[in-house]
Amino acid sequence: MEERARRIVESAVELAEKGGFEAVRLRDVAAHADVALGTVYRRFRSKEDLLIAALDQQIADHQQHLLQRPPNGATRLDRVTSFFQGATRSLCRRPNLARAMIRAVATGDPELTQKMAAFHNRVNDLVTMSLRGASAPGEGVPTSSEEQALARSLQMVWFASLVGWSGGVHGQSGIIEQTRTAAELMLRDSDE
Repeated sequence: MEERARRIVESAVELAEKGGFEAVRLRDVAAHADVALGTVYRRFRSKEDLLIAALDQQIADHQQHLLQRPPNGATRLDRVTSFFQGATRSLCRRPNLARAMIRAVATGDPELTQKMAAFHNRVNDLVTMSLRGASAPGEGVPTSSEEQALARSLQMVWFASLVGWSGGVHGQSGIIEQTRTAAELMLRDSDE
């Protein structure tokens, strides 16, 4: 991401941390980033687009952390649980921002489909990496259809749990517990 776009995203993050989704008005983001409003609109179509860029940056940062310190655990269940614990803590440590990003993702805006697909693919790679205990996605071994389905399904459970957390249905521990339970059920017949 080029410097100006990064500054715009960082400004949106700061505003969302303070006031949530409603606080991310593109006019305010432009003023906070010290750029013209047209500059913001040339790079981001909407506040949802901007918040999804922030979410993608957060996951990219988490990916860099995982490349240095892969998830702990002797079994696939332990490693994938470790991944989701870390991802959940990373995301939820700034609750107003997390709720704003989750709301942006849940809008279903068709213009953001490619960005959302890229985000989901990145998370799927990280889940697969965790399942394998590998230090990088792929590691030269193609992802099997079972791994793809498992990663996609676990991500869906995680996201649904994040939405529940965002709406106050349960706490952060509920996200981790629900995702671990799903992983346990899906990996029950695993030989590891």
